[in-house]
Amino acid sequence: MHRVARLVDEPNWKSFLPAVDSIFFATSRIQLFGDERERRSFKAKWLDRYLCHYIDNFFVALADNGDLAGYLAGCLENPTLNPLFNDLAYYKFFAPYCASYPCHLHVNVAARYHNYGVGTALVETFAAQASNAQSSGIHIVTNKGARNVRFYERNSFRALATTNSNGTRVVFMGRQLKQN
Repeated sequence: MHRVARLVDEPNWKSFLPAVDSIFFATSRIQLFGDERERRSFKAKWLDRYLCHYIDNFFVALADNGDLAGYLAGCLENPTLNPLFNDLAYYKFFAPYCASYPCHLHVNVAARYHNYGVGTALVETFAAQASNAQSSGIHIVTNKGARNVRFYERNSFRALATTNSNGTRVVFMGRQLKQN
């Protein structure tokens, strides 16, 4: 079993950050880096901006034994209207879809907690937060052929558009939200 909470609501929440880093790098599509600077830059691009600027939208799934089973880094703002995301070129192409699906997320689960509903629980928690904020939808951008596409489809996301980004085919998947 596991429970989901906002990271900052956990006592001693900073003690979870090394485990977040570990899961981040273990689940990243890039596993080898030229040097430590390149590794830090990659983490800054895909994880740190959420921890630094959107920590209220950062959720953790904790196993009964206290282990970090997974996390969700989210943002309730439309990335096409936010300068913090200008470095993600694919958003220029996906801008029309972001209007209807403005909230975005990254979810990663430790390998030993796959197939226990951890990822789904994290997504549902973020979807509820976005719905409570009166958002019309949430989205994810991922590699077109990645196995996580099926995970998102099972969690009510649907593929809306694809484009090439840095030589990789990426897909924009959106999920509509019910207004509370």
